[in-house]
Amino acid sequence: MLNHVMIGSNDIERSKTFYSAVLGVLGASEPFVNVNDTGHTRLFYSHDGSTFSISEPINGEKANCANGFTIGFKCSSLEQVTELHDVAVANGGTSIEDPPGPRSGSMGTMNLCYFLDPDGHKMCGIHMAG
Repeated sequence: MLNHVMIGSNDIERSKTFYSAVLGVLGASEPFVNVNDTGHTRLFYSHDGSTFSISEPINGEKANCANGFTIGFKCSSLEQVTELHDVAVANGGTSIEDPPGPRSGSMGTMNLCYFLDPDGHKMCGIHMAG
């Protein structure tokens, strides 16, 4: 359904270091770096038919996070959920909510982790158990 997601960053090099490590857990390679016509740097991570992008805000304003906004990365196992979380924290992310692990609810059991990237964007690792 989605082609890509783009988030803003106030420090594109810090974001590149963070996301190269974090998305590497999921199999993404180093990003394609693009400097657009306005001189703003954007990073494009492609993997498995989708693209995750990070951009310096083109309007010159500070990047900010949306309340209620979460990006979920599909993981292949509980172990990968845990690794995604641990690599994020080791590279400047902040662990939030419960520790990585299974959670049961009305949608069944899911293996989840939640963390904030260095700019404060909320991210999730998810593996649907069973």
